[in-house]
Amino acid sequence: MPTVKKTPVKAANKPKKIDVSVIVPLYNEEDSVPHLLKRVAEVMRQQKWTWELVCVDDGSKDSTAKVLEAARKDYPELSPVYFRRNYGQTAAMQAGFDHAKGDVMVTMDGDLQNDPKDIPRLMERIKDVDVVSGWRKDRKDNTLMRTIPSRIANKLISSVTGVDLHDYGCSLKAYRREVVENVRLYGELHRFIPALVSQYGATVEEMVVTHHAREHGVSKYGISRTFRVILDLLAVKFFLKYLHRPMHAFGMFGLACLTPGVLICLYLTMLKLLTGADIGARPLLMMGVMFILIGVQLLGMGILGELLVRIYHEPLGRKQYILRNKPRS
Repeated sequence: MPTVKKTPVKAANKPKKIDVSVIVPLYNEEDSVPHLLKRVAEVMRQQKWTWELVCVDDGSKDSTAKVLEAARKDYPELSPVYFRRNYGQTAAMQAGFDHAKGDVMVTMDGDLQNDPKDIPRLMERIKDVDVVSGWRKDRKDNTLMRTIPSRIANKLISSVTGVDLHDYGCSLKAYRREVVENVRLYGELHRFIPALVSQYGATVEEMVVTHHAREHGVSKYGISRTFRVILDLLAVKFFLKYLHRPMHAFGMFGLACLTPGVLICLYLTMLKLLTGADIGARPLLMMGVMFILIGVQLLGMGILGELLVRIYHEPLGRKQYILRNKPRS
Protein backbone atom coordinates (compact mmCIF):
# COMPACT_ATOMS: atom_id res chain seq x y z
CA MET A 1 0.00 0.00 0.00
CA PRO A 2 1.60 3.29 -1.07
CA THR A 3 2.46 5.74 1.67
CA VAL A 4 0.90 9.13 1.56
CA LYS A 5 3.32 11.99 2.10
CA LYS A 6 1.95 14.50 4.55
CA THR A 7 2.46 18.15 3.78
CA PRO A 8 3.32 20.15 6.88
CA VAL A 9 0.70 22.69 7.71
CA LYS A 10 2.08 26.18 8.11
CA ALA A 11 1.18 27.92 11.33
CA ALA A 12 -1.17 30.82 10.92
CA ASN A 13 0.61 34.13 10.82
CA LYS A 14 0.26 35.79 14.17
CA PRO A 15 -0.54 39.48 14.10
CA LYS A 16 2.55 41.58 14.57
CA LYS A 17 2.91 42.97 18.08
CA ILE A 18 2.84 46.76 18.11
CA ASP A 19 4.67 48.59 20.87
CA VAL A 20 3.64 52.16 20.07
CA SER A 21 0.66 53.60 18.22
CA VAL A 22 0.94 57.26 17.23
CA ILE A 23 -2.58 58.68 16.84
CA VAL A 24 -3.11 61.91 14.88
CA PRO A 25 -6.56 63.47 14.23
CA LEU A 26 -6.57 65.52 11.02
CA TYR A 27 -8.96 68.10 9.64
CA ASN A 28 -8.07 70.09 6.52
CA GLU A 29 -4.32 69.55 6.93
CA GLU A 30 -3.35 68.66 3.35
CA ASP A 31 -0.23 70.86 3.45
CA SER A 32 0.93 69.56 6.82
CA VAL A 33 0.41 65.82 6.25
CA PRO A 34 3.54 65.13 4.08
CA HIS A 35 5.80 66.90 6.59
CA LEU A 36 4.06 65.19 9.51
CA LEU A 37 4.53 61.70 8.05
CA LYS A 38 8.18 62.37 7.27
CA ARG A 39 9.01 63.75 10.72
CA VAL A 40 7.22 60.98 12.61
CA ALA A 41 8.84 58.28 10.47
CA GLU A 42 12.31 59.78 10.89
CA VAL A 43 11.99 59.63 14.67
CA MET A 44 10.21 56.31 15.03
CA ARG A 45 12.40 54.37 12.56
CA GLN A 46 15.43 55.17 14.69
CA GLN A 47 13.88 53.43 17.69
CA LYS A 48 13.81 49.75 18.57
CA TRP A 49 10.03 49.62 18.99
CA THR A 50 7.49 48.28 16.53
CA TRP A 51 5.08 51.08 15.75
CA GLU A 52 2.18 52.30 13.66
CA LEU A 53 0.83 55.70 12.69
CA VAL A 54 -2.97 55.96 12.93
CA CYS A 55 -4.11 59.10 11.10
CA VAL A 56 -7.83 59.84 11.47
CA ASP A 57 -9.20 62.10 8.73
CA ASP A 58 -12.09 63.91 10.41
CA GLY A 59 -14.13 64.48 7.25
CA SER A 60 -11.70 66.98 5.75
CA LYS A 61 -13.02 69.14 2.93
CA ASP A 62 -9.63 69.46 1.26
CA SER A 63 -7.44 66.67 -0.15
CA THR A 64 -6.15 65.38 3.20
CA ALA A 65 -7.63 61.93 2.57
CA LYS A 66 -6.04 61.69 -0.89
CA VAL A 67 -2.65 62.69 0.47
CA LEU A 68 -2.90 60.01 3.17
CA GLU A 69 -3.90 57.32 0.70
CA ALA A 70 -1.10 58.21 -1.67
CA ALA A 71 1.44 58.08 1.18
CA ARG A 72 0.67 54.48 2.14
CA LYS A 73 3.17 53.09 -0.37
CA ASP A 74 6.01 55.09 1.21
CA TYR A 75 4.93 54.55 4.80
CA PRO A 76 3.85 50.93 5.46
CA GLU A 77 3.39 51.84 9.12
CA LEU A 78 0.59 54.24 8.17
CA SER A 79 -2.94 53.11 9.08
CA PRO A 80 -5.41 55.80 7.94
CA VAL A 81 -9.01 56.04 9.13
CA TYR A 82 -11.53 58.09 7.14
CA PHE A 83 -14.71 59.66 8.53
CA ARG A 84 -17.65 60.26 6.19
CA ARG A 85 -18.14 63.73 7.68
CA ASN A 86 -16.65 66.00 10.32
CA TYR A 87 -17.42 64.61 13.79
CA GLY A 88 -14.92 66.61 15.84
CA GLN A 89 -11.61 65.96 17.57
CA THR A 90 -13.08 63.86 20.37
CA ALA A 91 -14.65 61.38 17.95
CA ALA A 92 -11.43 61.29 15.93
CA MET A 93 -9.43 60.57 19.07
CA GLN A 94 -11.81 57.77 20.06
CA ALA A 95 -11.57 56.26 16.56
CA GLY A 96 -7.79 56.36 16.87
CA PHE A 97 -7.92 54.50 20.18
CA ASP A 98 -10.35 51.95 18.71
CA HIS A 99 -8.13 51.20 15.70
CA ALA A 100 -4.74 51.37 17.44
CA LYS A 101 -3.01 48.11 18.34
CA GLY A 102 -0.08 49.43 20.38
CA ASP A 103 0.63 48.78 24.04
CA VAL A 104 1.29 52.52 24.38
CA MET A 105 -0.76 55.14 22.55
CA VAL A 106 0.76 58.52 21.79
CA THR A 107 -1.58 61.28 20.64
CA MET A 108 -0.53 64.47 18.88
CA ASP A 109 -1.91 67.20 16.65
CA GLY A 110 -1.49 67.13 12.90
CA ASP A 111 -0.61 70.82 12.48
CA LEU A 112 3.15 70.28 13.14
CA GLN A 113 3.04 72.27 16.39
CA ASN A 114 3.83 69.12 18.39
CA ASP A 115 7.35 67.74 17.87
CA PRO A 116 7.70 63.97 17.19
CA LYS A 117 11.18 64.16 18.73
CA ASP A 118 9.44 64.29 22.12
CA ILE A 119 7.96 60.80 21.64
CA PRO A 120 11.07 58.91 22.87
CA ARG A 121 11.07 61.08 26.00
CA LEU A 122 7.39 60.28 26.56
CA MET A 123 8.15 56.57 26.18
CA GLU A 124 10.93 56.80 28.73
CA ARG A 125 8.67 58.47 31.30
CA ILE A 126 5.69 56.16 30.78
CA LYS A 127 7.69 53.19 32.05
CA ASP A 128 6.81 54.31 35.58
CA VAL A 129 3.34 55.84 35.15
CA ASP A 130 0.12 55.27 33.20
CA VAL A 131 -0.22 58.66 31.50
CA VAL A 132 2.36 61.27 30.51
CA SER A 133 0.83 64.62 29.57
CA GLY A 134 2.69 67.25 27.57
CA TRP A 135 3.11 70.80 28.82
CA ARG A 136 3.70 73.51 26.21
CA LYS A 137 5.62 75.71 28.64
CA ASP A 138 7.07 77.89 25.89
CA ARG A 139 4.07 78.33 23.61
CA LYS A 140 4.58 79.83 20.16
CA ASP A 141 0.98 81.01 19.82
CA ASN A 142 1.48 83.30 22.78
CA THR A 143 -1.41 85.70 22.29
CA LEU A 144 -3.52 87.09 25.11
CA MET A 145 -6.72 85.83 23.49
CA ARG A 146 -5.40 82.27 23.77
CA THR A 147 -3.10 82.12 26.77
CA ILE A 148 -5.26 83.90 29.36
CA PRO A 149 -8.42 81.79 28.77
CA SER A 150 -6.19 78.69 28.59
CA ARG A 151 -4.57 79.41 31.96
CA ILE A 152 -7.93 80.07 33.59
CA ALA A 153 -9.37 76.86 32.12
CA ASN A 154 -6.37 74.77 33.23
CA LYS A 155 -6.57 76.11 36.79
CA LEU A 156 -10.32 75.47 36.89
CA ILE A 157 -10.06 71.95 35.49
CA SER A 158 -7.22 71.03 37.86
CA SER A 159 -9.18 72.36 40.85
CA VAL A 160 -12.41 70.55 39.96
CA THR A 161 -10.95 67.20 38.85
CA GLY A 162 -8.10 66.95 41.34
CA VAL A 163 -5.62 66.14 38.55
CA ASP A 164 -3.20 69.06 38.57
CA LEU A 165 -1.86 69.80 35.08
CA HIS A 166 -0.58 73.02 33.56
CA ASP A 167 -1.76 72.26 30.03
CA TYR A 168 -4.86 70.14 29.52
CA GLY A 169 -5.11 71.42 25.95
CA CYS A 170 -1.81 69.90 24.80
CA SER A 171 -2.57 66.96 22.50
CA LEU A 172 0.88 65.39 22.88
CA LYS A 173 0.28 62.70 25.49
CA ALA A 174 1.18 59.06 26.04
CA TYR A 175 -1.23 56.48 27.49
CA ARG A 176 -0.94 52.86 28.45
CA ARG A 177 -3.52 50.79 26.61
CA GLU A 178 -4.91 49.28 29.81
CA VAL A 179 -6.17 52.68 31.03
CA VAL A 180 -7.39 54.11 27.73
CA GLU A 181 -9.47 51.08 26.74
CA ASN A 182 -11.72 51.66 29.77
CA VAL A 183 -12.68 55.18 28.63
CA ARG A 184 -15.31 56.12 26.04
CA LEU A 185 -15.19 59.66 24.72
CA TYR A 186 -18.22 61.72 23.76
CA GLY A 187 -18.91 65.36 22.98
CA GLU A 188 -15.64 67.24 23.49
CA LEU A 189 -14.12 65.22 26.32
CA HIS A 190 -10.77 64.58 24.62
CA ARG A 191 -9.02 67.27 26.66
CA PHE A 192 -10.21 65.63 29.91
CA ILE A 193 -8.75 62.16 29.27
CA PRO A 194 -6.13 62.41 32.09
CA ALA A 195 -8.92 63.30 34.53
CA LEU A 196 -11.22 60.57 33.22
CA VAL A 197 -8.61 57.81 33.51
CA SER A 198 -7.77 58.95 37.03
CA GLN A 199 -11.08 57.45 38.22
CA TYR A 200 -9.61 54.04 37.34
CA GLY A 201 -6.54 54.67 39.50
CA ALA A 202 -4.27 55.75 36.65
CA THR A 203 -1.13 57.66 37.60
CA VAL A 204 -0.58 60.88 35.65
CA GLU A 205 2.62 62.88 35.21
CA GLU A 206 3.40 66.01 33.24
CA MET A 207 6.41 66.65 31.01
CA VAL A 208 7.56 69.83 29.27
CA VAL A 209 7.44 69.37 25.49
CA THR A 210 8.49 71.41 22.48
CA HIS A 211 5.93 73.64 20.81
CA HIS A 212 6.29 75.06 17.30
CA ALA A 213 4.43 77.81 15.52
CA ARG A 214 1.87 76.65 12.97
CA GLU A 215 3.49 76.30 9.53
CA HIS A 216 0.47 75.61 7.33
CA GLY A 217 -3.27 76.18 7.40
CA VAL A 218 -5.25 78.00 10.07
CA SER A 219 -6.11 77.21 13.68
CA LYS A 220 -9.38 75.35 14.32
CA TYR A 221 -9.74 76.80 17.81
CA GLY A 222 -11.43 79.98 18.99
CA ILE A 223 -12.47 81.78 22.15
CA SER A 224 -15.87 80.04 22.05
CA ARG A 225 -14.32 76.75 23.16
CA THR A 226 -13.68 78.26 26.62
CA PHE A 227 -17.42 78.23 27.32
CA ARG A 228 -17.74 74.66 26.04
CA VAL A 229 -14.93 73.61 28.37
CA ILE A 230 -16.90 74.89 31.36
CA LEU A 231 -19.98 72.89 30.34
CA ASP A 232 -17.93 69.76 29.70
CA LEU A 233 -16.22 70.22 33.06
CA LEU A 234 -19.58 69.92 34.84
CA ALA A 235 -20.16 66.60 33.09
CA VAL A 236 -16.66 65.36 33.94
CA LYS A 237 -17.12 66.28 37.60
CA PHE A 238 -20.34 64.25 37.68
CA PHE A 239 -18.64 61.29 35.96
CA LEU A 240 -15.72 61.33 38.38
CA LYS A 241 -17.74 61.54 41.58
CA TYR A 242 -21.28 60.32 40.97
CA LEU A 243 -21.21 58.03 37.93
CA HIS A 244 -22.02 54.92 40.01
CA ARG A 245 -24.10 56.68 42.69
CA PRO A 246 -26.28 59.34 41.03
CA MET A 247 -28.68 59.40 43.99
CA HIS A 248 -25.92 61.01 46.08
CA ALA A 249 -25.81 63.91 43.62
CA PHE A 250 -29.51 64.47 42.97
CA GLY A 251 -30.58 63.35 46.44
CA MET A 252 -28.33 65.84 48.19
CA PHE A 253 -29.83 68.79 46.33
CA GLY A 254 -33.29 67.25 46.57
CA LEU A 255 -33.13 67.06 50.35
CA ALA A 256 -31.66 70.57 50.48
CA CYS A 257 -34.83 71.83 48.75
CA LEU A 258 -37.35 69.44 50.31
CA THR A 259 -36.37 70.08 53.94
CA PRO A 260 -36.94 73.87 54.02
CA GLY A 261 -40.07 73.43 51.89
CA VAL A 262 -41.59 71.01 54.38
CA LEU A 263 -40.60 73.21 57.33
CA ILE A 264 -42.13 76.29 55.70
CA CYS A 265 -45.40 74.49 54.97
CA LEU A 266 -45.55 73.03 58.51
CA TYR A 267 -45.01 76.51 59.96
CA LEU A 268 -47.80 78.00 57.83
CA THR A 269 -50.12 75.09 58.66
CA MET A 270 -49.60 75.56 62.40
CA LEU A 271 -50.05 79.30 61.97
CA LYS A 272 -53.39 78.72 60.23
CA LEU A 273 -54.62 76.18 62.79
CA LEU A 274 -53.58 78.10 65.89
CA THR A 275 -54.28 81.70 64.90
CA GLY A 276 -56.62 81.41 61.92
CA ALA A 277 -54.34 83.71 59.93
CA ASP A 278 -54.87 84.01 56.20
CA ILE A 279 -51.90 82.23 54.56
CA GLY A 280 -53.26 81.77 51.03
CA ALA A 281 -51.80 85.02 49.66
CA ARG A 282 -48.43 84.79 51.38
CA PRO A 283 -45.33 84.52 49.14
CA LEU A 284 -43.89 82.20 51.79
CA LEU A 285 -46.50 79.59 50.90
CA MET A 286 -45.52 79.70 47.24
CA MET A 287 -41.87 79.37 48.22
CA GLY A 288 -42.55 76.36 50.43
CA VAL A 289 -44.58 74.58 47.75
CA MET A 290 -41.91 75.33 45.12
CA PHE A 291 -39.15 73.90 47.33
CA ILE A 292 -41.18 70.72 47.91
CA LEU A 293 -41.86 70.23 44.20
CA ILE A 294 -38.21 70.79 43.24
CA GLY A 295 -37.05 68.45 46.01
CA VAL A 296 -39.41 65.66 44.95
CA GLN A 297 -38.34 66.02 41.30
CA LEU A 298 -34.64 65.84 42.19
CA LEU A 299 -35.17 62.76 44.36
CA GLY A 300 -37.12 61.18 41.50
CA MET A 301 -34.23 61.93 39.11
CA GLY A 302 -31.86 60.28 41.58
CA ILE A 303 -33.99 57.12 41.65
CA LEU A 304 -34.12 57.06 37.84
CA GLY A 305 -30.35 57.50 37.76
CA GLU A 306 -29.87 54.52 40.08
CA LEU A 307 -32.11 52.41 37.82
CA LEU A 308 -30.09 53.44 34.75
CA VAL A 309 -26.83 52.51 36.49
CA ARG A 310 -28.17 49.03 37.18
CA ILE A 311 -29.51 48.67 33.66
CA TYR A 312 -26.07 49.69 32.36
CA HIS A 313 -24.06 47.27 34.50
CA GLU A 314 -26.14 44.19 35.12
CA PRO A 315 -27.34 42.91 31.69
CA LEU A 316 -23.81 42.89 30.19
CA GLY A 317 -22.02 41.95 33.38
CA ARG A 318 -20.07 45.20 33.57
CA LYS A 319 -18.12 45.74 36.77
CA GLN A 320 -17.55 48.89 38.78
CA TYR A 321 -13.88 48.04 39.25
CA ILE A 322 -10.87 47.71 36.95
CA LEU A 323 -8.00 45.28 37.55
CA ARG A 324 -4.34 46.23 37.10
CA ASN A 325 -2.27 44.03 34.77
CA LYS A 326 0.69 44.05 37.15
CA PRO A 327 1.57 45.60 40.52
CA ARG A 328 2.67 49.21 40.42
CA SER A 329 6.44 49.52 40.82
